[in-house]
Amino acid sequence: MTMMLTEITPVSAASLPVQALKDHLRLGSGFGADGLQDGLIEAHLRAAMATIEGRIGKVILSRSFRLVLEDWRDNSEQPLPVAPVTALTSVTLIDAAAVSTLVAAARYRLVVDQHRPKLAAVGLLLPAVPNDGRIEIVFVAGFGAAWSAVPADLAQAVLLLAAEYYENRYSPAGQVGLPAGVQALIERWRTVRVLGGGAA
Repeated sequence: MTMMLTEITPVSAASLPVQALKDHLRLGSGFGADGLQDGLIEAHLRAAMATIEGRIGKVILSRSFRLVLEDWRDNSEQPLPVAPVTALTSVTLIDAAAVSTLVAAARYRLVVDQHRPKLAAVGLLLPAVPNDGRIEIVFVAGFGAAWSAVPADLAQAVLLLAAEYYENRYSPAGQVGLPAGVQALIERWRTVRVLGGGAA
């Protein structure tokens, strides 16, 4: 079954811990204090966050996503590919002629789970998908909009990895895999997939 996840709203620069990474790197007075390094710092933070999110299947800072499906995985519930999901914004059925039908919010609910959130039917079944059509689910995922909402171990992992990227930015061949310290910090957040991913 084809599934496509798209980020709708990117993380704002104001939400990123630019100053925290500068402090971590000890960019002292006269170097980095004028903000000339901020663009580079921001780029490394975004890269580190994306890398860690990809490894653990968790969204660090809140933003909206669109999930497009050809059909439900199960007629009564649909697992969502990232966590933690905090809100379901909309569910839309789109037919072969690209005509959209918004599904009433009373037809579905969010099953909150730190690792495997789901969209579940209210009643027995989710609405039927039109022939040759698709489903679009818009939802909000992330630990919070501000960096202070991010769990301490994940926040530290992002800073460590961003620092690694910054310090090795001129190296032609970077380290293969994540640094051991970063791996240790994110280990408890990794989703263990079973049954070939069927229960994930």
